[in-house]
Amino acid sequence: MPGRIFSRKWIQVVIHLLIWAILIIIPLYLSIRYGDNRRFFRFFFIKDIITYGLLFYINYLILVPLLFFKRKRTSYIIAVMALVIGFFFISHLSNAYVIKRSDSAPNGEPRMEKPGESRAGFRMIQAYSYTLTSLVVVFLSLGLGSLNRQTEIEHKQEQLEKEKLNSELAFLKNQISPHFFFNTLNNIYSLIEINKEDAKDSVIKLSRLMRYLLYESDHAETPLNREIEFMNNYIDLMKLRLTDKVELKVSFPSEDEQLAVPPLLFIPFIENAFKHGISSRDKSLIHISMEILQGSLTFHCKNTITGQNNGSENLSDSGIGLENAVKRLNLLFPDTHKLDISTEGNIFDVFLEIKIQKTS
Repeated sequence: MPGRIFSRKWIQVVIHLLIWAILIIIPLYLSIRYGDNRRFFRFFFIKDIITYGLLFYINYLILVPLLFFKRKRTSYIIAVMALVIGFFFISHLSNAYVIKRSDSAPNGEPRMEKPGESRAGFRMIQAYSYTLTSLVVVFLSLGLGSLNRQTEIEHKQEQLEKEKLNSELAFLKNQISPHFFFNTLNNIYSLIEINKEDAKDSVIKLSRLMRYLLYESDHAETPLNREIEFMNNYIDLMKLRLTDKVELKVSFPSEDEQLAVPPLLFIPFIENAFKHGISSRDKSLIHISMEILQGSLTFHCKNTITGQNNGSENLSDSGIGLENAVKRLNLLFPDTHKLDISTEGNIFDVFLEIKIQKTS
């Protein structure tokens, strides 16, 4: 997200630079093309830049947000027309004043011929050029204002969507699901009479799992090794309810790559696999793997679809929810991730690849 905001700012800077280039080039062209005398070239050139610059920014900063965006279109058109006509008369009067002062100055240069004396209809050409240029400036400022407004709307929508997802995550992360904690406690209770050491180990893993959910998952990012530890604890607890009919394969990186990821990014896919991939009667499988290659992290999770479950149910019926996970990925990694979710036969397959950076 910071990269996108930085990119937006640069786009704004480039657009304003291009507009100022236009505001300079047009008066320069008109002064050279239609100027009767080079004597007042600098004055006309600077005066036109100031006139069109004021016209642009008054429309861009005042008229567009206060009238156009508030759907006062008639008032906006009237205000723009008044602004254009007003600047025309100011420009015309300033021309006449400067020429008059120059003519009356002692030892002044030879008098410049007034418009209309040297070329018939020059004043009309001047008015036409000013009107056309003013309309170009008005539409440029209106277009830039509309672009900025649309960008702000999209940014606000992204923020609202992110806040909504964060609130959903805050609500749902405490119940990876309640059934999971309920079943895990029952399994631990059963283990107490069978194997007290395994029961103690399970309680420790459950406490670590809950500590991660309550405290560390509030951060924007967490070290990858902590996220892997969380997933391993979750998987170890889920093993308590597995039978010999379930083929479970898990492969996570063992090296500490000092990489950071958003918390709870992968657990929805793992929870979904255990929820829909376990059968007490038929053979089933759950394969989970992760690899890190040259700044890219790939996560692969596949499981059998047992009972009456199908791909669509898998997408919407997990604890944290795969739909939520997909939205989070789109917001957190808009241009730097690839997610493929597919169903082939009775195998539900998730493949995720994201670009990640090392923690400082």
